[in-house]
Amino acid sequence: MYVSLKDVAARAGVSFQTASKVLNGHEGVAASSTAERIRAAARDLGYVPNLLARGLVRRSSITVGIIIDDLADPALSSFVSGAQAALAAGGHAAVLVSVRPESDSASSLHKLVAHRVDGVLVVAPSLEADRRFSAAVRDEMPLVSLNHLPGTSAVLLGSCHRTTGRLAGEHLVQMGHRAIATVTGPPTREVVRARLKGFREALADAAVDLPDDLVEVADWTADGGYAAAARLLDRNPAITALFVHSDLMATGVLRMLADRRVSVPRQTSVVGCDDLPISRFLVPSLTTVSIPFVETGARAAAVLLDRIGGREVAPRELLPVELIRRGSTAGPPTARARAPSEGPTPAGRPSGAPTRRPRTPNTAPPASSGFKDVPS
Repeated sequence: MYVSLKDVAARAGVSFQTASKVLNGHEGVAASSTAERIRAAARDLGYVPNLLARGLVRRSSITVGIIIDDLADPALSSFVSGAQAALAAGGHAAVLVSVRPESDSASSLHKLVAHRVDGVLVVAPSLEADRRFSAAVRDEMPLVSLNHLPGTSAVLLGSCHRTTGRLAGEHLVQMGHRAIATVTGPPTREVVRARLKGFREALADAAVDLPDDLVEVADWTADGGYAAAARLLDRNPAITALFVHSDLMATGVLRMLADRRVSVPRQTSVVGCDDLPISRFLVPSLTTVSIPFVETGARAAAVLLDRIGGREVAPRELLPVELIRRGSTAGPPTARARAPSEGPTPAGRPSGAPTRRPRTPNTAPPASSGFKDVPS
């Protein structure tokens, strides 16, 4: 049965106006004994506030829009999870709109405007170079984005991707690797360019070269990681370490190495990026650069609510990243004695179950400041 505000007022023995002020958070009545009696009546009756009516009083929809590339992406969904929790704590509901490659990106924003949302969180890296979307953004609309949206007044709230790449590179060179390669995402993405730049800088500081034939592009999927790593090893069989731009792609890389009977980390070390929950359960567990997606989502929501409330916010905020050292990295092999392969498998398709080889103890030097060791 629907419980109205009038029902709550009657139970508490107060006027409708008094009950409304208390349950809508008006100052001056929140701490009184009457207010506590009204809140107790609301709890007893199971009263659920009418957000539409509350929004009319406040001249606000009390709703925030979230535009996301793909909810199936575990990293982006973690961001949304953190954002939704923070929005709910701030009294706002969320309306999610998914952007597909074949869809009109501007229409996603128009749908949210039609819902009269108070502001928008953009969790869609694909939109960073989308001129149609940027052109559709109104200057007065509070907007916070995980990725840079050129031509808009959106607040950028994410992580320093250049530092992400640098941490991965520093870890591998400090462990003694020199034959190092990387599997990146699409180079059109700013995140990819920044990570690659930081990675190159870390290698250059150690006088390690990263020619173009040691850089292979993939599409953020496990199959893409598998195929890209296969192409790298076909060209450069002496590679001893790989930095992969996402943990999801790294799962494909690990499978490819297993299919070719390359022991990880005894023969080849692998560093991922994201620190997805699955990375702890891979065999071996994945060394990765941790991106605080849940915390970033929560912070992005808080910043958006500040913008909606008319408070001043910084145009750019980056949360720290951290390298988590697990079982997939060790020092390079002392001799290039790779286990014989039965020949390369077709790029992009796993062939059979991996043949396990005994792992040698990790003899790498202790991690430097900024690294975190996790038992494998």
